[in-house]
Amino acid sequence: MKIASIELFVIQMPLKSPFLTHLGAVNNREGIIVKVTDSDGLSGYGEGVAFSTPWYTEETVATSLHMLTDILIPLLQKHPIDHPEEASHLFSSIRRNNMAKAALETALWDLYAKVNTKPLSKILGGTRPVIASGVVVATDSTANALRQIEQYLIEGYQRIKVKINPNQDYSFLAEIRSHYPELPIMADANSAYSLKDIDRLKALDEFNLIMIEQPLAHDDIIEHALLQKEIRTPICLDESIVTFDDARKALEFGSCKVINIKVGRIGGLYEAIRIHDYCFEKGIPVWCGGMIEFGISRAHNIALASLPGFSIPGDISASSRFWEEDIISPEVAVDNGYIHVPLNSGIGYELNEKRLQEVLLTKRSFTFS
Repeated sequence: MKIASIELFVIQMPLKSPFLTHLGAVNNREGIIVKVTDSDGLSGYGEGVAFSTPWYTEETVATSLHMLTDILIPLLQKHPIDHPEEASHLFSSIRRNNMAKAALETALWDLYAKVNTKPLSKILGGTRPVIASGVVVATDSTANALRQIEQYLIEGYQRIKVKINPNQDYSFLAEIRSHYPELPIMADANSAYSLKDIDRLKALDEFNLIMIEQPLAHDDIIEHALLQKEIRTPICLDESIVTFDDARKALEFGSCKVINIKVGRIGGLYEAIRIHDYCFEKGIPVWCGGMIEFGISRAHNIALASLPGFSIPGDISASSRFWEEDIISPEVAVDNGYIHVPLNSGIGYELNEKRLQEVLLTKRSFTFS
């Protein structure tokens, strides 16, 4: 892999409808698209999935742009690599900033797959020709939630995730369950609870949820282990897992029975594969979480979710879930609840250059000698 240039595109698009959690509302999505081009003119694409403000993790679009511009890309300029795994090792000297690392690392994986004329899914070890698709319902109204669920089931989605918090949990889930007694449902708390809420969380066991995601503090492993002993519903960890060692320790402590793998949160595809392989060996189900992504990150998630351990439908929905028009061609489509894993080399989707220019805020370019 002889890199000739790297380009960063900061873009912003409005969501079709607000994405609501107890932490805030997302109406417009800002992000970073990374384009890495080699000496033969082949280009790989990655996406920085940090938000504009640090409500999910400490990273933001601005901090990611700084890390890419001033730290990670110069590091890659000084230390050429032959394989994307080497980028993960190279970036390990920099603490955290995983979403910035993943933005660049995933672009390198796409380029590597294209150089080898193979689908990224096959490069990663994927085995599935199609992946099951789930979707998130994020609203502060039970009526809106029921309307959204009805429409998503018509569209074929196989699993529904709902956002909960102490002001919207038991009665909210009870109403949904009364309408859909057999529907596969999971609840995402985004750290809205504490151990003082054990009885409240125990009460949710009656709804036979697939899991409850990150009920306690965003950086906790210990208290989740205490909670898991008290509730029947499987706990899934999301924000607490930012490295392979976090996943290993969480499983050793009994902090969870499921792990959500988000490529951006853990620093890239190399670390995602390590966590997947470890969980697969231990018989722990994993699934691919979403970050209100544009099409580039969505395409990387499709490739990752084709690995055999991803046994639960992920938050990988159609492009039309969030966007009037995505930045890839063709757009991601859900067919009877499934997404077909591309057979073309790399991520299998092309960048929609016209759309990119329409939503572009700023661009930065870097050359390699």
